[in-house]
Amino acid sequence: MLAHTITEIQSLGVQVAIESQNRKVGAGPAEGGTIILDGIPAHVPCSGNFVSRSPYALRLLDGESWLVKNGELILPATIKRRPRFYDYETQDQVPYSSIALFHGKNCVASTVRQTCIYWNSDKRCQFCGIELSLTAAQTTRIKTPAQLAEVIHKAMELDSASHVVLTTGAFLPSGEEITYLGKCATAIKKVCDLPIHAQFLPPDDASRLHELKRAGVDTAGIHIESFDMGVLARLAPVKSAIGLERYEKAWNWAVDVFGFNQVSSFLLVGLGEQEDSVIEGSEFLADRGVYPFVVPFRPIPGSLMQDCETPNHETMKRLYTSIAGILRKKGLSAARSLAGCVRCGACSALQAYELETRKEFTSRPIVTDDELTVALQIRNDVFVKEQGLFETSDLDENDASSTHIIVEHDDRILGTVRVFPEKGGPNQWIGGRLAVRKKHRDNHVGTLLIQEAMRYVKNRGCTRFTAHIQEQNVRYFSLLGWKAIGPVEIYHGKPHRLMEADLDRV
Repeated sequence: MLAHTITEIQSLGVQVAIESQNRKVGAGPAEGGTIILDGIPAHVPCSGNFVSRSPYALRLLDGESWLVKNGELILPATIKRRPRFYDYETQDQVPYSSIALFHGKNCVASTVRQTCIYWNSDKRCQFCGIELSLTAAQTTRIKTPAQLAEVIHKAMELDSASHVVLTTGAFLPSGEEITYLGKCATAIKKVCDLPIHAQFLPPDDASRLHELKRAGVDTAGIHIESFDMGVLARLAPVKSAIGLERYEKAWNWAVDVFGFNQVSSFLLVGLGEQEDSVIEGSEFLADRGVYPFVVPFRPIPGSLMQDCETPNHETMKRLYTSIAGILRKKGLSAARSLAGCVRCGACSALQAYELETRKEFTSRPIVTDDELTVALQIRNDVFVKEQGLFETSDLDENDASSTHIIVEHDDRILGTVRVFPEKGGPNQWIGGRLAVRKKHRDNHVGTLLIQEAMRYVKNRGCTRFTAHIQEQNVRYFSLLGWKAIGPVEIYHGKPHRLMEADLDRV
């Protein structure tokens, strides 16, 4: 499986015997280079001490590069060539590569201020390497908005850059980094209309986020790094002091401003955290519409954690598999991100695991207007066109208060059902409008919809879940834990019976 291979090389590294672009220092997962395997970019360690022990290597055979494991050919590997825009300098003679770098397949990124007020203190994040590239004279301390606009326009023109990442160290006074990120975004948008992602500490109030949105920022990264609070206190004391409550407020504000699936948080694996904390933290984020960008810790040479190990690749496989399932259930997807690390995906194998989950049948509540449109069309096809229960539309006053649940497979919605609280009280819910595409009625889609509806209402305190079921489907529902509690009634010209679900069955 390609996803497993990417996981292994991101933990073990790849020995490189041919020329590649290799960044050794910086703010993020810096040490390494990007290779592309079957269309998926993977940023992998290439020069850490542990890489010399890796069974993986890149080899040039008959003019083509290959990923090999213990000498055996695994996959053709495309090595990212040196970006053309690196050959240029700004008008004030600063190399473009000191202003911004190319990441993954088509992302251009810049640390707009290469310093952090906590760098020379005991509050410094121990896994970070933000000022190392400055010390190595590979970058400039501050990138001006004009420089960024010039460089990113050239990256778009020469190297097909299609989205932008802007990050920074912390400023004083707190929050001023957001204002500066906004100025940079505005300058970039004036010369090229690329989607922009900005990363920053959680602000004190939502107005800062509206400021960024008005400036042209499209997506936001507010990174807690770990949900193991003991690990966070030890390795990232500033983030620990900020606290989960303020992070949660910031995530909620950001989703309101930038939208569902357009806010993310890095979660580093391999810092000594409990494995369950990564899964539980990912679900916590996903429940709020925030994408958990799970990344294996990579020791950056020169950082305070340079001698630490990368996480075990088997651990990463388990985590990726679980979290890809969470993303699928919550309706989150890297492919729906407009800009940023999530869209790029090169530092994590999570996107590859997402692709694997598309092959499964998945049930979940809808999360976008487009999904609702498809679900309502399926209902119309079944209840209006096929069964003739309604003349033109099956929509009614209950749709506005309903949660609409779908089953999808390979990114196609196959069926839908709705649930809504009964007016008599929050513990009573009603289900209805179960509709499945005609070609998929033998794929257990209806069963998945009914079971997901039962789980959904039960998790919200429901104790009585009822539905009017067409007489022809009463036996089918009985097999799933429903019982008839009323006589046959004619509803829209067809016989129905009131049934109640046994919620202990889910």
